[in-house]
Amino acid sequence: MTQALPKIFTFEEFAAKYPDKSGKHYELHDGEVVEMPQPTGDHEEIVTFLATKITLEYSRLSLPYGIPKTVLVKPPQRESAYSPDVLLLNRPNLVNEPLWKQKSTVIQAASIPLVVEVVSTNWRDDYHKKYADYEEMGIPEYWIVDYAALGGREFIGKPKQPTILVCCLDEGEYQINKFRGDERIQSLVFPDLNLTAQQIFEAGGTIVNS
Repeated sequence: MTQALPKIFTFEEFAAKYPDKSGKHYELHDGEVVEMPQPTGDHEEIVTFLATKITLEYSRLSLPYGIPKTVLVKPPQRESAYSPDVLLLNRPNLVNEPLWKQKSTVIQAASIPLVVEVVSTNWRDDYHKKYADYEEMGIPEYWIVDYAALGGREFIGKPKQPTILVCCLDEGEYQINKFRGDERIQSLVFPDLNLTAQQIFEAGGTIVNS
């Protein structure tokens, strides 16, 4: 039996067709339209918690940032488009974004100080595909919040345990720091952020003995 190959979309085709009226959520991965799984309530609680904490911090510092509801991140050299769980925008740079006005899409690292992905069942995308593309784009900081310990053992240990990976760009490559339990998150973008891994996990109902 011959299996039909998936239709390959350009970014322009994807942006014109999605989102559609189905109410489903899609991303574009190297030309293939991927339906994203419906997030759990715990997942959304963590997203809301982090967006609130980060908003409070950039507001306290009077930084010209914002966290939009729906924005696409497009790696410039790829037919891909991602919709991060939390995307911190550097609003003054949006005037330099060619796709911003018409497609609410950013392609420049200067527009994205920080991006957060809260891990779901499609964890390989967060740990491999998005990690590589965000790094190649030069996004300064990328958090992988694996509250349900879904990722591979090479990333979160054996036995698996809830972990937050903070990936900070250093000479074009991400350097990874891992946080668990009552360890305070160390962020280059927000060095004074007073937030522990456990506080983030508890926002999603995960209680971990530290």
